[in-house]
Amino acid sequence: MSTADSPVPIAVLRVAGRGEPLELPRYQSAGAAGMDLRADEPVELAPGERRLVPTGIAVAIPPGWEGQVRPRSGLALKHGLGMPNAPGTIDSDYRGEVGVILVNWGHDTVRLQRGERIAQLVIAPVRHATLHEVAELPPTGRGGGGFGSTGR
Repeated sequence: MSTADSPVPIAVLRVAGRGEPLELPRYQSAGAAGMDLRADEPVELAPGERRLVPTGIAVAIPPGWEGQVRPRSGLALKHGLGMPNAPGTIDSDYRGEVGVILVNWGHDTVRLQRGERIAQLVIAPVRHATLHEVAELPPTGRGGGGFGSTGR
């Protein structure tokens, strides 16, 4: 069992067939929250285009944990690339290849080479909930206000 002080063991399987194996995801600094995922094939995205980009790996995330696939801020700033489903979720029972949905929100076509870092993988704990139907919810000071209702 992992704690906040110990790494979560994640089994990684390389998906064969696209060339030399890419570097496995790793943290780029001691304080990094995510490991970089890499494109396992060249990518060209026209403005407004979106595409599922393979990473060349499959993972076995333990029960009680999830993989969160998040965009890279540098790609967003420099090229207008993002993820329309951010963060994407890798469930603990998924064993297929990890894919990243990229979208080009910029004005120019973006070309990425195989092996470029395209997203981050964050491993986070998951708690299951039990829902139970009620006639009314307990009151709060905010109530049902949302979407900017707090005025701040």
